[in-house]
Amino acid sequence: FLLALVFWITIVGANYPSGWLATLLVDWGHPWIRSIFDALGAPWWLTGVLVDGAYLAGAWVVSVMLPPMMVFFPIFTLLEDFGYLPRVAFNLDSIFRKAGAHGKQALTMSMGFGCNAAGVVATRIIDSPRERLIAIITNNFSLCNGRWPTQILIASIFIGAAAPPYLAGLVSAGAVVFIALLGIFLSLLVSWGLTKTVLKGEVSTFSLELPPYRPPRLLQTLYTSLIDRTAFVLWRAIVFAFPAGAVIWLVANIHVGELSLAEWFINAVDPVAVIFGLNGVIFLAYVIAIPANEIVIPTILMLTVMTTKIAGAGAGAGVMFELEDAQTAVILQQGGWTLLTGINLMLFSLLHNPCSTTIYTIYKETGSLKWTLVSTFLPIIMGLAVTFLVTVIFNL
Repeated sequence: FLLALVFWITIVGANYPSGWLATLLVDWGHPWIRSIFDALGAPWWLTGVLVDGAYLAGAWVVSVMLPPMMVFFPIFTLLEDFGYLPRVAFNLDSIFRKAGAHGKQALTMSMGFGCNAAGVVATRIIDSPRERLIAIITNNFSLCNGRWPTQILIASIFIGAAAPPYLAGLVSAGAVVFIALLGIFLSLLVSWGLTKTVLKGEVSTFSLELPPYRPPRLLQTLYTSLIDRTAFVLWRAIVFAFPAGAVIWLVANIHVGELSLAEWFINAVDPVAVIFGLNGVIFLAYVIAIPANEIVIPTILMLTVMTTKIAGAGAGAGVMFELEDAQTAVILQQGGWTLLTGINLMLFSLLHNPCSTTIYTIYKETGSLKWTLVSTFLPIIMGLAVTFLVTVIFNL
């Protein structure tokens, strides 16, 4: 219950500062920087790559990623310092033992709800190399803060809209909670599967001298949460986001014949994506937005407008943007989205590769290309399998 309360405080508490940052960096900052480039007479392509691409991607990441982490990590660290979280891990150890994992994985899983990269780093608290590797591989099944906005948005405009108006809010909230719980279940299931196959071994004993409940050390907590966790993860995300933004702009503006590279890719993979209840736009968005889940929806909107030629929406090819829920719903529906697309996007948002920051962190923590690739592609395979199954059942 307490962890659920932490998630609620994080979502609600981060909403306003996230909006302020988006206004500052995206609504004001982007046009201002663009005007400077225009005043200097910079070539249109340079302005596009650096401002409409790289800067805008970085701005989205900061505005969406920073506020939740600044709320979640201090609270999480306080609970650690109180001595509450070690007790949670100890109490849950019996459940994780049945899955062949360690009770401390509950803590790394919870940390993953803030950021999967931080969750991977947090697995250092697990002494057994085998159990630590299991925790690393399965951490991606925790919905990080970058995926919550996607879940909430899609649940609101597709799942909630399918219910009677007086139940819409409850149904959409229930859908998001279901996805989060599904992630926890799959984390335990995959942990069990790894234990029975490639990572066999005895579960280590969780012997813990429980720390006493004590007043929090506020200064140390703030340093740990804001410097060791928030700043560390955010910096890596920004480093990966800038080149990704440039790539997003380039694939939307480099043309081969009459179509851009993005349109060629979308047209090529769309027949395959439909098999999984998705579409080519979603596939491309998850490829080029790999540095940060925060830019998936802005990328999807930009690509949808570009491919469907919707007039009056967006700011041009390669320029990511966001709209109010109602406007977003209109654009996605004009792009051919259905209830099935919404359901499967929520599932695929849970079951897809980690962001590039997390992938890099996994490699740094494991020192193994093999396990990094397993951690990257296992969720994708599971995501495609689940969405295919849902599509088959939905179309019966």
